[in-house]
Parts: sequence; structure tokens; C-alpha cells
Amino acid sequence: MDKRYSLILTVVNKNFGDTVMNAARAAGARGGTVLNARGTGKKETDTIMGITIEPEKEVIMILTDDAVRHDIMMAIYREAGLETRGAGFSMSLPVADILGGIGLKNFTNTSENPDDATDNRE
Repeated sequence: MDKRYSLILTVVNKNFGDTVMNAARAAGARGGTVLNARGTGKKETDTIMGITIEPEKEVIMILTDDAVRHDIMMAIYREAGLETRGAGFSMSLPVADILGGIGLKNFTNTSENPDDATDNRE
């Protein structure tokens, strides 16, 4: 049976990306990508001297084997969840295909050359 993979997406307050990655690595993640973002929810905006301030966020993307997905998400929740200063939330999405990138052979059973890979879509 083929392994299944997920993409964990976590949104936290600015400067909590390292907290998320440390928790995720301790739970079995191999790495991730941290992106800068901004919140747009009305509740999150504030006005200072007539200027609207939108809080800065970080989005952390972690590609992982489904076998450790739940453990990683729970570790993130404990360290940077909504009830913490990180005020974060996580979700996971199933991953259908992976092409390119470092460590490709660790995630799929297809060739590293996309031209040689078989199309497994149904």
C-alpha cells in the first residue's frame, strides 16, 4: 500500500513561526516553510491615530507522512494554539502528487524525473 501524505497549514501571530517549527520537529516533522502574511478579519484590525493596523501573521507549511500528521498538529496546538500567545490554528489537506523539491524520493515511489513518472491519478 502506498503511503499517504498531508500538508499541514498553520497560521500564527508574527514571530511564532519558530515556536511552531520547534514543536513540529519534536513531533516528527522534517522541516517546513514559513511565510509572512497579514490578518484581514474585522475583529483583528485596530486603528491608531486614524491608521488601520492589520496584525502580521506567519503561515507555516509542513509536508508530512500521514502517520505523524496528528502528532505534529497536536504538538503545534499545545505550543502555539488559539489559547496561547501565538493564537494559532492548524488544518491539514491531503496531498495527491509531489513533484520536485529536496527529498522527493523520501515522499513518493515515482522517479525523480517527472518525465519518467507514471500518472497515478484516477
